[in-house]
Amino acid sequence: MKWVFMGSDPIALPLLNWLRDEAAEAVTITAIYTQPDRPVGRGQKVVANEIKRWAVAHGIEVRQPVKLTPVEQAALAADQPDLALVMAYGHILRDAFISVPRFGTVNLHASLLPHLRGASPIQCAIVNGDRETGISLMRIVRELDAGPVADVERVDIAPLDTALDVEEKLAAACVPLIARNLPALVEGKLTFASQDSSQATFCRRLLKTDGGLDFSRTAGELAARINGLYPWPSCHIELSGQTIKLGLAEAIADAGKPGQVRVSPAGQLEIGTSQGHVRLLKLQRPGGRMLGAGEFLRGFPVPADTVVSSAPMPDLITRKL
Repeated sequence: MKWVFMGSDPIALPLLNWLRDEAAEAVTITAIYTQPDRPVGRGQKVVANEIKRWAVAHGIEVRQPVKLTPVEQAALAADQPDLALVMAYGHILRDAFISVPRFGTVNLHASLLPHLRGASPIQCAIVNGDRETGISLMRIVRELDAGPVADVERVDIAPLDTALDVEEKLAAACVPLIARNLPALVEGKLTFASQDSSQATFCRRLLKTDGGLDFSRTAGELAARINGLYPWPSCHIELSGQTIKLGLAEAIADAGKPGQVRVSPAGQLEIGTSQGHVRLLKLQRPGGRMLGAGEFLRGFPVPADTVVSSAPMPDLITRKL
């Protein structure tokens, strides 16, 4: 079969490697669609994303349209692909485009649909306090992430998992999901079941301003927010006039005053909330490295009477009405 892959995020790399190494007798990837090269970092140097670099390294044609125009649709049709596989591409695919491949276009979405449709399902699963998430193999339709689902691969969310940890688990989960469905995909016989849209939840695109913390919330909510939003946009607090980035936290079930800082006998930095303390396990000062709390405090002592100000915590998830 001739497949095209459409994606822009390294979460798909384990699957692409598996398709190249283990499924080459069944599938050939003839082209990869990915986002255009963009400036990154402080120097704003224009670089290719990891999906493009992977494709170039393996001699696969790369296409990077800014928009999916009729010209792009015609180019796809000229390939005569059997299937298009999409994961974290970054473009909305119109009906005329997704219908070009002989067996249609399928998507790998990083949640257990219909839960967490939308742009940030990995982060929002953690922020929501979920103990499980997964990858859904679905058919693309016009409505966002609303297409019928063929199969899912579930993964656990451990109490101290960050978004980076869960993304690694989900990247690995794509392989068994596609492996067990490959015969049906190759034969065009994959079956799908409609989602229960009454149970749908939606997660929006994250913003840098989502990193504030409101200490009138519970310690469990704050720890989940810190872990779910690491490494981006990351949560932060103001200490001694500096913005401190937070990389990992856990909730402690004891009484505290919202915003009041304490350093435990074991050298842990803890902040009171409306219910319990949030223990900050990893912190980073401006221009520094992310450090464990003990090492951080050795170079950044915090007075015992410090009170941390709260900041707004905008909702990330909505439910369909």
